[in-house]
Amino acid sequence: MSEKVIVRFPPSPTGNLHIGTARTLLFNYLFAKKHGGKIVFRSEDTDRERSKKEFEDNIVEGLEWLGINYDEFTRQSERGEIYKKYLQKMLDDGTAYLSQESILKDVENNNREEVIRFKNPNKMVKFDDVVRGEIEFDTTELHDFVIAKSLEEPLYHFAVVVDDYEMGVTHILRGEDHISNTPRQILIQEAIGASRPVYAHIPLILGQDRSKLSKRHGATAVSEYRNKGYLPEAMVNYLALLGWNPGTEKEIFTMEELIQEFDLGKIQKGGAIFDEKKLQWVNKEHIKLLPPDKQRELLLESIKDEPYMVGEPVLDVEQIAWKKSTKEEARMHLEKVREMVSKGTFDIGEVVMKYAETVGKGNVLWPMRYALSGATASPDPITLLEILGKEKSLKRLENAIIVLNEAQVSS
Repeated sequence: MSEKVIVRFPPSPTGNLHIGTARTLLFNYLFAKKHGGKIVFRSEDTDRERSKKEFEDNIVEGLEWLGINYDEFTRQSERGEIYKKYLQKMLDDGTAYLSQESILKDVENNNREEVIRFKNPNKMVKFDDVVRGEIEFDTTELHDFVIAKSLEEPLYHFAVVVDDYEMGVTHILRGEDHISNTPRQILIQEAIGASRPVYAHIPLILGQDRSKLSKRHGATAVSEYRNKGYLPEAMVNYLALLGWNPGTEKEIFTMEELIQEFDLGKIQKGGAIFDEKKLQWVNKEHIKLLPPDKQRELLLESIKDEPYMVGEPVLDVEQIAWKKSTKEEARMHLEKVREMVSKGTFDIGEVVMKYAETVGKGNVLWPMRYALSGATASPDPITLLEILGKEKSLKRLENAIIVLNEAQVSS
């Protein structure tokens, strides 16, 4: 590209970092990094009533967790003098004017008697969108829209245009719900003499019912998925595939690979469906890429609150045997496993697996896993052996054998 790429992260701190916002920021990040560009984080906190420091912190922490960094940080609330200068110039130039408002009909403006309105030239506005092609609007229907409540209180459309111009933003990658904002912003750009950035409006993230992703579809904040134990690498990988396709069968990417592969021309037009089952699969694939000690650490963290980790499992004798296997066979296999574990060989997992392969994996591994966990769904029994350790494993195997013996006696 002939000019240095500059993009912006412009979240509003009125809520926690949303999955959709994170995906948009990721696309900006990948694009800027691929082209050696600059990233400006701009906290758009002009909504003084709804903007909260804790939300801004959540956004910053979420990006840090995802590994998405930026070069500069600024807040719109700290740029008041800059906006005031441009507003005054527009008033002086006649591209904006003080408008006396009717309190009764102008409720949306906080019942103000005076606001600053943009003098609409009432023209057709046409722009090329990288994703959607040529888009044209008749701005007459926008009328003379409000751009500030006063010289000290700029509104969204005005502030973002001034910021983009002052910061030298070259590319604006944002959700398709901002398409309708573009004509207003282009008119303001022209009024202040700003150059037009390249626009790319990306598809929204949708729930399974194809409506815009919201809390009724489940968790929507990045922090909620972090708390669930997902890897940040997996979340980045999955978010990148929501609305973008590399054009190959490859689905598992590192951040470095995504940066190399990312291309605005491969952003899709259709809405992207958020599927947590697919995210779970991506997460498992990324776990496989981790060193064994890190995998074990993650597993321990994920099961630390399971009942079988904090207390002795309560066994249902009817659950111990595998399918058509008998309770007597289950007892025999557990005694064999107990014998192997008691010898304490360093390759106990390999020894148990060799035995299981000779007599049927399910016949050995199912009663072993149930004896160690008391659960029908748990990590595999070899992993449970490693986690519980020799002493605790032997105690639980012995307990299962006793339960089976007592059942045989009572029958």
